Amino acid sequence: MRRLAVVCLVLLAGCVGMPAVDTAGPTPPANATTTATPALPDTSLTVTVTRVVDGDTLDIEYANGTADTLRLVGVDTPEVYGENDPAEFEGVPETQAGRDCLRQWGERASDRMGRLDGETVRIAFDENLDTRGYYDRLLVYVVHDGSNVNYGLVANGYARVYDSDFSRGDEFYAAESQAMTRGTGLWTCASDEGATDAASDGPLAIEAHADAAGNDNENLNDEYVDFTNTGDDPLVLDGWTVADAANHEYTFERLTLASGATVRLHTGSGTDREGHRYWGASGAIWNNGGDTVTVTAENGTVVAETSY
Repeated sequence: MRRLAVVCLVLLAGCVGMPAVDTAGPTPPANATTTATPALPDTSLTVTVTRVVDGDTLDIEYANGTADTLRLVGVDTPEVYGENDPAEFEGVPETQAGRDCLRQWGERASDRMGRLDGETVRIAFDENLDTRGYYDRLLVYVVHDGSNVNYGLVANGYARVYDSDFSRGDEFYAAESQAMTRGTGLWTCASDEGATDAASDGPLAIEAHADAAGNDNENLNDEYVDFTNTGDDPLVLDGWTVADAANHEYTFERLTLASGATVRLHTGSGTDREGHRYWGASGAIWNNGGDTVTVTAENGTVVAETSY
């Protein structure tokens, strides 16, 4: 088997495959396969989202039919109805272009939150904050489909951290720092000095194993790509896609890669488990003679692209 290694910048984790003769697949080193997501808040209530006001505000209804409005703790998405102040977003120039760029990302944040419209979600309060804030809105974390929505907005560049005494500040600021460094999401609005080139610097190491033993199409799980987080902080991969030069795409769901952890994306089918994800393709994806791996964040930002 031939192993092709490349290292590239990205906030994503990826893939690897296993031989068809072993449905469990090869296991990455024990010290490199653990995935971890910042602990979810203890949710106390289940509510239904009735309206997405904007990227950080939701109207909801309780089980008894009572209505209320939520403001997401720890995040601030760009305005879509009022004026944006670029000074609140580090590195974004205080120009009309900067304000226009922020508004576009405010609209994208609202669109992203639109997936919650009509959905049942769980909410939790922060131990360091009052239950309600300005305009008598509930201050909460929203948990949906096993993910902290607040944290995901920051990690994927849809929001900045809203400075307050909330208890999860450290993990939120770490996620914001990574998004800023990669220049992803709203941080693409920053000046050239305010962001780095995501294609040349970053915590994700990628090792591709494109040539499976025997016939690739008959041994799909021995065709794979390994993604290792070489950074100090977790990498949130929810909604990120991996694609080849022919635009075959795989999307990660509910996955955060801990520091030092590896996740392997198998081309074939299997049951997702710790350290392993399965593309479910019916044929080989990665060309043995060379291909391009492109990683794109949920917000459309290309965070890594490499050829082997």
